[in-house]
Amino acid sequence: MRIVIAGSSGHLGTALTARLRGDGHDVARLVRREPAAPEEIRWDPYRGPLDPAALSGADAVVNLCGAGVGDHRWSPAYKGLIRASRVEPTRTIAEAVAAAGVPVLLNGSAVGYYGGSDSEVDESAPPSGDFLGLTCKTWEAATEPASAAGARVVLLRTGLTLGPGSAILKRLVPVVKFGLGGRFGSGRQWFSWISERDWVDATLMLLAGEIAGPVNLVGPTPATNADLIKALGNALGRPTPWVVPGFALRAVVGEAAVELLRGALVKPRVLTEAGYVWSHASVTDTVRWALGR
Repeated sequence: MRIVIAGSSGHLGTALTARLRGDGHDVARLVRREPAAPEEIRWDPYRGPLDPAALSGADAVVNLCGAGVGDHRWSPAYKGLIRASRVEPTRTIAEAVAAAGVPVLLNGSAVGYYGGSDSEVDESAPPSGDFLGLTCKTWEAATEPASAAGARVVLLRTGLTLGPGSAILKRLVPVVKFGLGGRFGSGRQWFSWISERDWVDATLMLLAGEIAGPVNLVGPTPATNADLIKALGNALGRPTPWVVPGFALRAVVGEAAVELLRGALVKPRVLTEAGYVWSHASVTDTVRWALGR
């Protein structure tokens, strides 16, 4: 297959690109700098349309563009960047997919679509009315030109991904190693996780299959924030007795603390019904794998 990827330099994009090439697929990368290799295609999603010729011969496009949600405090300007860096590239790609007649578009999204809830939610649940929920709703809607043209569009509602290079582990592991680890707030908030390996494997299945619409890319067994911290402590042989209160998190990271202090019990109904078998079925197994334990 020939696959064009936007957002290939991120954590998940890097892992997916390596796997696709390892499996013998022809992978082209959309980049926003001067191309440094023959398989790179320059584009600027904020300065006009993408030439459909850039997607010529593509069997699928994978769009993983988006500024990191937890990389900075949520100032009004950064919230605008979070939204624009997802919606505008998606619309540009969807229009090019439609014009070039590409049959498949896999587009990033996130479980932030559902907000916080103690009740189980699956792909049929509506979006929450908060910033992340509305951002995901608009992000997904930007794929409409591709679906209207007949492309099979898959919306990758991804949970927090755990792997050797994942951002959340880079932040938490040093804290736990120094014996300063602890749950956030009550620790009872749901944590929607998936291993990097399962994210890549499930994405490959979706590329080759017939599923369309939203798909929750999360693990099969629920976990809480406290479960994650305990799994990290056990894997690293360190105690995790502390509690990080909500007010302290908000003082440090501002409104972005919402991602650490709430969550939804997200179920991977579509993957389960499709017969997907997880390599890492628990957050404990996933953490041990991610840390090489």
